[in-house]
Amino acid sequence: MRIGLLGTGPWAGMVHAPVLASHDGLDFAGVWGRRPEAAKELADRHGTRPYDDVDALLADVDAVAVALPPDVQAELAVRAAGAGCHLLLDKPVATRPAAARAVVRAAEEAGVASVVFFTTRFLSETGDWIAEQARTGGWFTAHAQWLGSVFAEENGSPFATPWRREKGALWDVGPHALSVLLPVLGDVRRVTAAAAGPGDTVHLVLDHTGGASSTVTLSLTAPPQASGAGIEVYGASGVTRLPQPTGSAADALTRAADELCAAARDGSPHPCDAAFGLRVTEILADAEALLGDGVGATP
Repeated sequence: MRIGLLGTGPWAGMVHAPVLASHDGLDFAGVWGRRPEAAKELADRHGTRPYDDVDALLADVDAVAVALPPDVQAELAVRAAGAGCHLLLDKPVATRPAAARAVVRAAEEAGVASVVFFTTRFLSETGDWIAEQARTGGWFTAHAQWLGSVFAEENGSPFATPWRREKGALWDVGPHALSVLLPVLGDVRRVTAAAAGPGDTVHLVLDHTGGASSTVTLSLTAPPQASGAGIEVYGASGVTRLPQPTGSAADALTRAADELCAAARDGSPHPCDAAFGLRVTEILADAEALLGDGVGATP
């Protein structure tokens, strides 16, 4: 499968480009970015071609991997699907439900496969745990927390990007929590409550279709010593915790690329396809509406 990369930021350079270049089932055909000089630098580093024209790249490939801010991603994903390209998307698909719906509609009309890269779903230990809990069922409640320190002054994270500063933890790490909770507890019927905490911290209460409830705490402004992610679920079979993975983001993206290739071959929808990404966007938009003005990271 000939694949192109859209995006040249930290995630593209650290994870996407190395994985696409080394993947046995992919031909890494080129890079496009909003800054041509960055696209050339990244392409040269991985022995591929930089593109100044995104439509020229789309015409030359079978699939695209996207590492761009969500609402930029959504617009380009529609164009890519229209050009017949399979989609390896980042989370969230978009921050507006209408934009995410446009991606789903474009993929369906073009008959292309889509996979949204929710990292936790594609790591072997955590992916297996999610599947096991979904089979077990009978869950009563759960608590999830995704605490990052991206905006801590002493951190200097390359991921302290403008879109994360504007949209905060709700949109950056909220998709990770939902990608685990939804397959285990069922879809969200209603965001029962949403409250702001310090910095960009938000607390959510979710009512799930399976009858369970969950609470979620999200932050990108936690102290570095307090950062970390975890989920506990409680039910008839006891208490179980999401295991700490040993794999890397590159391992997860490699598996996501494998599964995109498989979905493109057999034509069956992937559990983490654009339609699932749309549902995550809808839930987060409901939470954002309850928060009122929204909660971004520190100025």
